[in-house]
Amino acid sequence: MSSLADALALVDDFEGVDQVAVGVTDAVETVAEHGDQTFRPRIASVTKLITSMAVWVAYEEGTVDLDEPAGPEGSTVRHLLAHAAGYPFVGETPIAHPGARRIYSNTGYRVLAAHVAGRAGMAWGDYVQEAVLDPLSMAATGYGERDPSKDAVSTVPDLLRLGRELLRPTLVGAATHQMATTVAFPSLAGVLPDIGSFDPNDWGLGPELRDHKAGHWTGTVAGPRLFGHFGGSGTFLWVEPDLGVACCFLGDRDWGAWSMEAFPRLSDAVLHAVP
Repeated sequence: MSSLADALALVDDFEGVDQVAVGVTDAVETVAEHGDQTFRPRIASVTKLITSMAVWVAYEEGTVDLDEPAGPEGSTVRHLLAHAAGYPFVGETPIAHPGARRIYSNTGYRVLAAHVAGRAGMAWGDYVQEAVLDPLSMAATGYGERDPSKDAVSTVPDLLRLGRELLRPTLVGAATHQMATTVAFPSLAGVLPDIGSFDPNDWGLGPELRDHKAGHWTGTVAGPRLFGHFGGSGTFLWVEPDLGVACCFLGDRDWGAWSMEAFPRLSDAVLHAVP
């Protein structure tokens, strides 16, 4: 059986990726790492995991209710978190009724952040800093006034701190964490950007859910409860709760066909190597 160190070393062979960092954590500490751990690229849509966690905190604090109106008519905070509000990927004009289809939307997350910021009475970047980044000691993560759907910058060590929080929550209660990491609006079909259509395309309140999707970016070994997010800048963070591990990858090559060969291979190798 290969070791986690051997599994992570696979990234050295990723074609066209010159700068890379990868790591694995359990619920307590980092258990393996490889590459430049100070590498701090834009993490693209992995940003949404930070954004959604801040919304979970806002919900627990009573700043927002998940079922209060937000976004287009008939939509709620819950719809926006789960990409079910009807917004297109980019654009303010809805293309479906809320709850009718899973339409992955950057617009929805921008609207979501603005809505919660208004309820909190403070700048959204400041709220995220106080609610998530400072408590998790994610000092290397730049969020601020960046686009809350796609523009944070971070490092593998910081994102593994986020992974540990997603394995063993401290910022929200167990019930909120369970609700957020299980399917919201079950049975909705939709397109996973740059990968293809899934029916259903299950999603939680922020994280994408592995469930039983075939041809998935997390490979074939992962269990159905795995959740996480990939980013168009060539990044990912996934959490496998049944095995108690999380894995993060950051590279300097944008998502493309190479990713759908490399990411499943890396994820499978990591999960095979978990003790």
